[in-house]
Amino acid sequence: MTKSAAEDSPRIYVKICGMRDPNLTRLAVQLGAQAIGVVMSPGTPRDASDAEAVAVIAAARAENPAIDTVLVVNKMPAREAAERAFALGFDVLQLHGRYAATDFAAARAVLPRVWRAASLTHFPGLTPGEYGEERLLLDGADPGSGARWSFEGRDPSEFGDSWLLAGGLSPVNVAAAVEQVSPAGVDVSSGVESSPGVKDPELIARFIAEATGVSHPHP
Repeated sequence: MTKSAAEDSPRIYVKICGMRDPNLTRLAVQLGAQAIGVVMSPGTPRDASDAEAVAVIAAARAENPAIDTVLVVNKMPAREAAERAFALGFDVLQLHGRYAATDFAAARAVLPRVWRAASLTHFPGLTPGEYGEERLLLDGADPGSGARWSFEGRDPSEFGDSWLLAGGLSPVNVAAAVEQVSPAGVDVSSGVESSPGVKDPELIARFIAEATGVSHPHP
């Protein structure tokens, strides 16, 4: 881990998702990202192969052994996803969308750390921890599209102090979003891309600086 990332403690947890490039992964961790997400969803622009996932995990841990590496799925059966995450060496499985409590139980039997990502548009009554998840991530109605998150009339304070905000975040709006709803962390994918599935190093750097209030020199 670089000296700058190690010595400055960001005030907010940052996850950069949809990573496939180990060099950009190293950069994100050097700049202060505390979690790196890899998406496995065939037919989407961020779908990663097993080899890409292994390379991203290795790059992230080379910079910070304490990093959270997260496998993100939205259609793969939960137990199969947990087995894939375990075999590839991920720390966390993130089940995104219309999974049931039984799916989370099946995944946790294989990999204890499971996060839930859901939209209040689709689950208006959701509460943190109701599926036994370690963390709740509140996203927009169309994950990965850049569509903005919405609280659908809910008070953000209802969600406790460990949830993550996602959905339509970018370097332009993340600081205001953090100020407005006070999440424990933020998650970004399309908001730091130059085109679908292609991460931009300058956007990653700007996003982390805006989210955390800490600017690191570009390595």
